[in-house]
Amino acid sequence: MKVKIHFFTILLLLIFTAFPAAALSLVDLDDSLSELLYSSVDGNEGTTSFRSLLIPFGGRPESLGNAYTGLCDDINYLRYNPAAGSLQKEGQIALFHNSWIADSKLESLAFTTRFKNLPQLSFGSYLSCLYLPFTEYNAFGQRVSSGYYSETTGALNISYNFFEGYDFKGLALGVNLKAAWRSLPNYTDDDTGEIISYSGLSQSGLAFMADIGMMMQFNFLKFYSSRDPNVRMGLSIQNLGAGITGFSNKLKLDDPLPTLASFGISVRFIKPFTLSLDYSQPLNLQDLGTFMLPYISTGISVQFTSFLQFLAGAGIKGGNPHLNAGFEFEVAKIRLNLNYSLDFTSSLAPFNKFSLSAKILLGDKGRSKTSQIIDDLYTEGLMYYAEGNWEMAIESWEKALEINKRFNPAILGIKAAQYRIDMLNMIKNSLKLDQE
Repeated sequence: MKVKIHFFTILLLLIFTAFPAAALSLVDLDDSLSELLYSSVDGNEGTTSFRSLLIPFGGRPESLGNAYTGLCDDINYLRYNPAAGSLQKEGQIALFHNSWIADSKLESLAFTTRFKNLPQLSFGSYLSCLYLPFTEYNAFGQRVSSGYYSETTGALNISYNFFEGYDFKGLALGVNLKAAWRSLPNYTDDDTGEIISYSGLSQSGLAFMADIGMMMQFNFLKFYSSRDPNVRMGLSIQNLGAGITGFSNKLKLDDPLPTLASFGISVRFIKPFTLSLDYSQPLNLQDLGTFMLPYISTGISVQFTSFLQFLAGAGIKGGNPHLNAGFEFEVAKIRLNLNYSLDFTSSLAPFNKFSLSAKILLGDKGRSKTSQIIDDLYTEGLMYYAEGNWEMAIESWEKALEINKRFNPAILGIKAAQYRIDMLNMIKNSLKLDQE
């Protein structure tokens, strides 16, 4: 069965990478789907400000069609679900590049870590900047003004996994605190042709907002052996806040931020395949009666080896579908991702829609070694228990609980050993009374 799976996934790779005709047919398919879904275009689309808050960093989540709220198994959680930081296996530093519409690009730098002495707690941050060149020409075709339009966002993240244990994997909660600045270059007066001082500043904006999220992990219909749960569920609400503009004269409330409520789930029934699904509902906090259409996305990842994955995804947002595919591979603690998107919602030239990411894995700060020590103490206790040396078994398991007080196998072992000791004492006392 393993051979068949590998053959199928390799065949998929060949289709996506070796045959341009297949890509051309995908363009035709996307055009057809766009025409079919034209009636579902959201009439309120584009009525919010700071639209860069909806653009993914790029890389792994985009390869999965942005179906990531319920997966969040790398540093991209900072963009999708702030609760997942406390579930990351390793600290990471990451660089992202995402080519967006025409000449616009999104560059991001992110960092996350979990604390050594309090592994349930995590901290993260990121800085992201969308920019595109701006050039103004007069009626004679002469360039009179130039610069960059940009939106820069910074965020701090904190997450904590409550009640984490051996059986129940905990309830993770998290929050991002964010600030964003929109910058426009100065432009000219239509009548005089002179550059208007502070004209760009008058349309620039500042926003303050927060993301909140929660995530749970558990096992369901799991057909392989692993301590890691095979199901994740996540819920997040992003961009709760408001923006202001008019810094050159009178401050006023900006257009509403692109607030978004998302629910996601990811499932791994068998080890090579992980499926994910997201449902997202845009919200207008300045006018809650304004209805905005939801959108859905789905993705699949196929693990070839421990260092190579193939990812694919699709989604429907308004009247525009998008299709995604990418690779992720790891070399010497550096994890790289290359993604290609056929996406008419964001790119006028779909064949040029790429995103890249590079993540440096910083290790787990000894958490895996600590887990191994607990396992060794538990195994030692089992050996003592099998030999009938229940006091020593209890001693070993108590040492394991000193490291992790919610290691349930040790708790159950102590109860079983103590029951054996109590029963033996009862028998001894009964025999002693009979002899008297």
